[in-house]
Amino acid sequence: MDLGLAGRVYVLTGASRGLGFATAEQLVADGARVVISARAPEQVAAAVEALGGPERAIGLTADLSDPETSQRLVAAAREQFGRLDGALVSVGGPPRGTAAQVTDEQWRESFETVFLGSVRAARTVAAALTDGGAIGLVLSTSAREPLPGLGISNGLRPGLAGVAKDIADEYGPRGVRVVGLLPGRIMTDRNRELFAATGDAERALAEAQAGIPLRRIGEPAEFGRVAAFLLSPAAGYVTGITVPVDGGALRGL
Repeated sequence: MDLGLAGRVYVLTGASRGLGFATAEQLVADGARVVISARAPEQVAAAVEALGGPERAIGLTADLSDPETSQRLVAAAREQFGRLDGALVSVGGPPRGTAAQVTDEQWRESFETVFLGSVRAARTVAAALTDGGAIGLVLSTSAREPLPGLGISNGLRPGLAGVAKDIADEYGPRGVRVVGLLPGRIMTDRNRELFAATGDAERALAEAQAGIPLRRIGEPAEFGRVAAFLLSPAAGYVTGITVPVDGGALRGL
């Protein structure tokens, strides 16, 4: 199936590795061009090279907690590639700990980056898009079902799912789509860190797999393909929803 991605341009935050990078790979493979951002300049440079260099990808060193980041990304897409067709907004996972254990400062920092940074990016890009544009917010299955030991995620992700729906309602009449993606256990650095934090990574991995109907951890490319489809014109009548990519782990209908 032709997704209609050839020649289209997307910005992706938190995309030097993990789910953001996996999505950028899929977009570029189908003919799109991308502007990626992350906080570590060396990782941004390596990701741009892996994506094929400046004809296909450019990178910015940026942090979503900076109010200027979103506008910089929009401007970079237009200056380098002459257009903007959508975005994938991805932010690294917040600190571990239950809602009662984490400090006020951890809550504030996470709110600025995970929540407000994502909201600012989504509304900035949405305002810049025209008919056919699309935005995906990378959330977590915690938007529907709390995860043990991840209190900040449990608190902020459901709110972002609501924001995505709100923005989808507002910009739908202009032909701009907004969706939330709910990754479950995908083998990223974040999940390796969470497994290691238990003190027995192999056991934690086995227990996680046992709770997934497909009985395995997902690969980043499996998420990337779903995200690329949802951002593409092929998903032109899909908006205002949250899509789990979790191997069936969520039990709700």
